[in-house]
Amino acid sequence: MSDRDDTDRLSAASLARDDPTGWFDRLYTEALAGSATVPWDRPERSALLAGWAERGVPAGRTALVVGCGPGRDAEFISSLGFATTAFDIAPTAIRIARERYPDSAVDYRVADLLAPPDEWREAFDLVIESNNVQALPRVFRERATASVSGFVAPGGTLVVIAALVPEPGEQGPPWPLTRAEVDAFARDGLREVSFEEVAIPDDPLVRRGRAVFTRA
Repeated sequence: MSDRDDTDRLSAASLARDDPTGWFDRLYTEALAGSATVPWDRPERSALLAGWAERGVPAGRTALVVGCGPGRDAEFISSLGFATTAFDIAPTAIRIARERYPDSAVDYRVADLLAPPDEWREAFDLVIESNNVQALPRVFRERATASVSGFVAPGGTLVVIAALVPEPGEQGPPWPLTRAEVDAFARDGLREVSFEEVAIPDDPLVRRGRAVFTRA
């Protein structure tokens, strides 16, 4: 059985119950038991995030990592000098992150992107959204995108990383973003300052996008 088989099996059962996010915690729980694999749980930091950081990190003190999973990108952002908060809807993912990095400075939280804490509104100098919005059915896309954009403080930066498709598709998860869906993060004073398609050497058939936004 492949990594994809595990996500397909669990997500299909969850979506059939009209529960678009419950399968994440079940996947992490099965992975701890050795009966499933989390395909995005890799030891190395995200190549697209690291590539962005190599070009220069914006000034700021606070960062938020959306859908942090077991914490690899949150730890990377923390290493850049940001006071980092990272959240995931899956309690087991947060437990894994805390156990994996027992001396971490990251503030790991369980939270829901579709109903985030009010105090996070425009509260972070840097926000990282990597492949999370695309994991939700398209019916939730507007709400999820608005939540992500709403985290960015005045003068702050949002980095969005996602798989790309020319037209919306029904098969998923994931449901990769169109260029228009990436552009939709530019709202409520956020403006897009760069967008690029980036090739992934070990995944040449998938188009990836990286966009950067700032709030005036």
